[in-house]
Amino acid sequence: MDADTYQQKMQRRKQVQQERLATKTHSKGLVIVHTGNGKGKTTAALGMVLRSLGHGYRVAIVQFIKGAWEPAEKRIFAAWGSQLEFRALGEGFTWETQDRERDRQAAERAWETGLEFLGNPEFQLVLLDEINVALKLDLLTVEQVLAGIDRKPPASHLICTGRGAPGKLIERADLVTEMTLVKHPFREQGVKAQPGIEY
Repeated sequence: MDADTYQQKMQRRKQVQQERLATKTHSKGLVIVHTGNGKGKTTAALGMVLRSLGHGYRVAIVQFIKGAWEPAEKRIFAAWGSQLEFRALGEGFTWETQDRERDRQAAERAWETGLEFLGNPEFQLVLLDEINVALKLDLLTVEQVLAGIDRKPPASHLICTGRGAPGKLIERADLVTEMTLVKHPFREQGVKAQPGIEY
């Protein structure tokens, strides 16, 4: 493709984009779901957390399931002070605890904490990390989570991460991304989880 043809193509594309953007004038708080078997659900959500912090917004992160160890992201986010609330309230993988009632109680505690942040209009973004897993394991009901979403202030954003997001949550969400597992070194090469990549 020569330079003139390329320039004409990009001019047409720019015009189409400008026309499309001119029709998008509405803003609202979004319900965002990151799910699927691929890696990167929490990582993508933490990117949105960083963006929100960069804009000066208050952010809350509540981690379900995770919490038996100190996440590296919690240490780095401590520098944001009161602009960010970070609560890792799980007790680790459910195959480690092996106690369904204990897991259910931990999920309920995390949900109650998340609900407090979700209902507080001071928080522009709330991340409920691994809540989809708690729903998949029936540690919480999708009905209680949907009822909590209904209490969200209109301008606040919510991100729900984890595998196995239920259909009703996906239907309620405004933005859904499914991470697809194509290749993973743990399964294919026997490479263990590594700092900076998995945790």
